[in-house]
Amino acid sequence: MFFASDNAGPAHPQVMQALMDANQGFALPYGADAIMDRVRARIREIFEAPDAAVYLVATGTAANSLALANMCQPFQTVFCSPVAHIHEDECNAPEFYSGGAKLTLVGDSDKMTADSLRAAIEAEETRGVHGPQRGPVSITQVTERGRIYSLQELSALTSVAREFGLQCHLDGARFANALVALGCTPAEMTWKAGIDAVSFGGTKNGCPGVEAVIFFNPERSWEFELRRKRGAHLFSKHRYLSAQMEAYLTDDLWLKSARAANANCRRLADGLAGVSGVALLHDPQANMIYADMPRAVHKRLQDGGAVYYLLAGDADAGDPNELLPCRMVTDWSISAAQIDQFVALAKG
Repeated sequence: MFFASDNAGPAHPQVMQALMDANQGFALPYGADAIMDRVRARIREIFEAPDAAVYLVATGTAANSLALANMCQPFQTVFCSPVAHIHEDECNAPEFYSGGAKLTLVGDSDKMTADSLRAAIEAEETRGVHGPQRGPVSITQVTERGRIYSLQELSALTSVAREFGLQCHLDGARFANALVALGCTPAEMTWKAGIDAVSFGGTKNGCPGVEAVIFFNPERSWEFELRRKRGAHLFSKHRYLSAQMEAYLTDDLWLKSARAANANCRRLADGLAGVSGVALLHDPQANMIYADMPRAVHKRLQDGGAVYYLLAGDADAGDPNELLPCRMVTDWSISAAQIDQFVALAKG
């Protein structure tokens, strides 16, 4: 009953087998392997972007930080939500890799709006040489609160950015989860909606550790290659990144895994809806649930071996009826039996 994070789940057997298959003989290093040629072609096909520049790194932090550094000058600022991963969970890596560009937080929610973004952009470049200059907009899809931007919302944000001549980056650590929930194409959720670059996640959805960075305008691709090398994120034995991504994309494994994770979340949410005192903060749209649950429910779950994030308070001490916030995340591998066991424990 492990619902702490989709980072904690196993890698898919097909991906692991691909790593074993790649571990034969010799292959050119640093991304010159034949598997990477196929990955690059497949991603271009999937995104309907034949000229896209495609690169692989091992972590989401590297993908986001290097991509934004490539889009941002040190004296500029990146616009993002207050709970964006690049703000809360990257240990200032975007600032580090960009050489000092700051982050400007937009609004007070996990989802930026066109109005809040415009207000934040207009508030910068107001002090001449003394203040930060306007830089790219970074949008998280799925957000760190488990919600999804519609295609219309994405287009509204990128339209505002374009008014000011700014580029847009999509943090897609859970890209596949959002895509299957929206029922759209990768192109529709990225460049057709005005996105310039995307961090295309694999680690949270069945890979041991691989993320793609995709630039739809390849003009500055050489700079990214230099930044990736200088930032110590160019793998020598790159074929092991390539093999993961190729298996992830083969036979739509990435979509199947995301559908399974989202379906598991729906099963869990439906079960918790029948537990007295449990209140979901919003109806889950992908594979994350944020909820308030009575301390007594948390106590039963934790005593029964359930693992998830209690965001505040202590399950062992206090009013048993006090509501305490928590987060639960499902991945592709969690079984229906584990979900039902969790719900049964919550019901008591």
